[in-house]
Amino acid sequence: MTDNALTIKNLSNSYQGQTVLSHLDLTVYQREIVCLLGASGCGKTTLLKAIAGLLPLDGGDVALADKTVTDLPPEQRNIGMIFQDYALFPHLTVAENVGFGIRGWPKAKRQAKIAAMLDLVRLSGLDARYPHQLSGGQQQRVAIARALAGEPDLILLDEPFSNIDAQVRHALIDEIREIFKSQGVTAIFVTHSREEAFAFADKMAVMNQGIIEQFGVPQALYHQPHTRFVADFLGVASYLPVTVSNGLMTTPLGDFPLEDKPLLIDGEGNAEWLLRPQNIQICAERAGNATVSRSQFMGDHYRCEVIFQGYSLTALSSEPLQAGDKVAVTIMPHEPVLFAAA
Repeated sequence: MTDNALTIKNLSNSYQGQTVLSHLDLTVYQREIVCLLGASGCGKTTLLKAIAGLLPLDGGDVALADKTVTDLPPEQRNIGMIFQDYALFPHLTVAENVGFGIRGWPKAKRQAKIAAMLDLVRLSGLDARYPHQLSGGQQQRVAIARALAGEPDLILLDEPFSNIDAQVRHALIDEIREIFKSQGVTAIFVTHSREEAFAFADKMAVMNQGIIEQFGVPQALYHQPHTRFVADFLGVASYLPVTVSNGLMTTPLGDFPLEDKPLLIDGEGNAEWLLRPQNIQICAERAGNATVSRSQFMGDHYRCEVIFQGYSLTALSSEPLQAGDKVAVTIMPHEPVLFAAA
């Protein structure tokens, strides 16, 4: 018995002659929460539908645990789905919605399961209400309870938090993640929001034009992106030109020894150094080596763009800096990521 919950090999899909998914591979382990992250049109929702069996494939295989399900219809895959609009039945009560997928169970077992699911998602006592009598967050919990009731091998979620007010979204993300972890759920969810992905996922697959650019834990993708697309998609990125020679990285900010071979550059030559805002330290200094070109108040910090020797860098500051202020720029110690010079 494998620990793989889902295995996708060489999966391809096209629509009206246009490639949507191209020879895609993905492995998801039991009890993992995986995010498919990308901009609109990158193929993430198509991949979700392919896993569910909701569209034909041009090629490739889909397996759940040890069982190939490529040719099985959706109802035979034991997959739970939670849609963007929750897809609750408006004429059914909360309890009836939760129990909809287990209508064939014996009555006592079904009622016990419904009660347990409502207790799990903290909706006990609301079983007789209808969806229109619930908040967005409560409707989301009903959809979660309905998906879990059938004891699926895998749960798929399509933009599950997009209809939730920002004020309660973060709390709901934490709550649903805790529910999934407590129940040992394996889940794949689609989003275009990196903040949701960072908060909810164990692993992320950043998608671009029908392929997975990089797959792994969120921290690795953010700090060690394998492509410029991943680097730019997952957060603010600045770049400085550097030259690598004899284990030394020569930069406009000075020379830095390279103890190990930096990511994404082989041998020696010209490159560009990826810098995240937290890698760059700035402080007001009359004789500083850079000038603030823009400053945005972000609540607990300022996000500043500074011009250093003609290069634009984005940094964070606790000081209320303003455009025109002179600052000193230093680089905090971190593992460098270098890309081939553009």
